[in-house]
Amino acid sequence: MTSEPPRGLVRIGVISDTHGYLDARVIDAFIGTDLIIHAGDIGKPKILDALATVAPVRAVRGNTDRGPWADELPSTALVALNSVTLYILHDIQLLDLEPQAAGIRVVISGHTHRASLEEKNNVVFLNPGSAVEPRHSSPPTVAILTARGETLDARFIELLDSKKG
Repeated sequence: MTSEPPRGLVRIGVISDTHGYLDARVIDAFIGTDLIIHAGDIGKPKILDALATVAPVRAVRGNTDRGPWADELPSTALVALNSVTLYILHDIQLLDLEPQAAGIRVVISGHTHRASLEEKNNVVFLNPGSAVEPRHSSPPTVAILTARGETLDARFIELLDSKKG
């Protein structure tokens, strides 16, 4: 588990399902974040390198991530930010724990290529959608999760007219 030192406002960029492409608008959207979380299906290690130019990155392996670089990524990760614990995995269908019982406040996943935000039993479930390959007529999106103590706010950023790069 990684602990981040800031005690005040923490801004987290959340992205998933890049499949080897990263639009410059993602970098712009994440400027000023304290941490970036990639929820898998990264595609190429250069994606993580580019995100790391903006903020520290925590990433998990997705079902399409293959090769030695991807073998080094965990399938799940825990991140503690002040009094909020985040659990990250690629496919929410593989969630094998009870978040509330485990003290987890936010579960971040990807895989569906569709942005979603839901709260159940005081646990926030956040999927940022896909930044480059949305499905179901959804626009390409990323998310910003803001935490101040135990107060959370999540919003989606649409990357309209984005271009793969």
